Amino acid sequence: MKIGFIGLGNMGNPMAANLAKAGHDVVGFDMADVSVPGVTMASSGAEAATGADIVVTMLPNGQILRAVAGEIIPTMSAGSTWIDCSTVDVDSARAVADQAKDAGVLAVDAPVSGGIGGAAAGTLTFMAGGSDAAFEKAAPLFEIMGQKAVHCGEAGAGQAAKICNNMILGVTMITTCEAFALADKLGLDRQKMFDVVSTSSGYSWTMNAYCPAPGVGPASPADNDYQPGFAAELMLKDLRLSQQAAESSDADTPMGQVATELYEQFVESENGLGKDFSAMLPRFEKRGRS
Repeated sequence: MKIGFIGLGNMGNPMAANLAKAGHDVVGFDMADVSVPGVTMASSGAEAATGADIVVTMLPNGQILRAVAGEIIPTMSAGSTWIDCSTVDVDSARAVADQAKDAGVLAVDAPVSGGIGGAAAGTLTFMAGGSDAAFEKAAPLFEIMGQKAVHCGEAGAGQAAKICNNMILGVTMITTCEAFALADKLGLDRQKMFDVVSTSSGYSWTMNAYCPAPGVGPASPADNDYQPGFAAELMLKDLRLSQQAAESSDADTPMGQVATELYEQFVESENGLGKDFSAMLPRFEKRGRS
């Protein structure tokens, strides 16, 4: 297939490379001067999308997504497919899906989980929203770029699933870090705490697979001075999206709101920018009750 790929940053670059490696004709575009193995570079998003069977986008936010939609949809052929892998607000995802539908273009919102490592290894999980026909067209590419794709429902459902998942992730990481800091002050050995919690009712992904305590559990960013696997500022972005969605849908999410406020303070007023989202642990280590 001829594939246009717009947004070749840390995630999009290896995703596009994997599509090219699988034998597809990939034409890419990014605002930055980048190169991707096996990918022919275009001078604009519209050029990358012109004549493509499928266009994939990986963009920073809803505002940029809407702008790119206005640029590429008029150049796409009726019956072609657009897969947007960005993590954006649900309203923007639904708005551009409506634009695509009006132009006869099949659209899938398919944000991902798995980070830069998953993008490089082709082991991402895709949370997809869109029609059955659109998902069927996108499925072969999901198989190349990832290991799992879940069709969550109609347009916007992929974004909704990603936002809800990451709200849980942010809240759980904060609680895990708080618990380790409390254990320290109570004189409880971190390894002993891990051994108990990881096999009992405190079990969670943030404890068992991504432990924020260095030297405890499987290797994680905590063992690399909290260099980001998933940056704190990206967690803040997703938590803000969760609260935007909660406001627009009149949902009560008090823990999500508190988590948003804590990551906002950590990233914008403390030293969290550029650190992994698990670097909340050293933050709590230094703080007292007040």
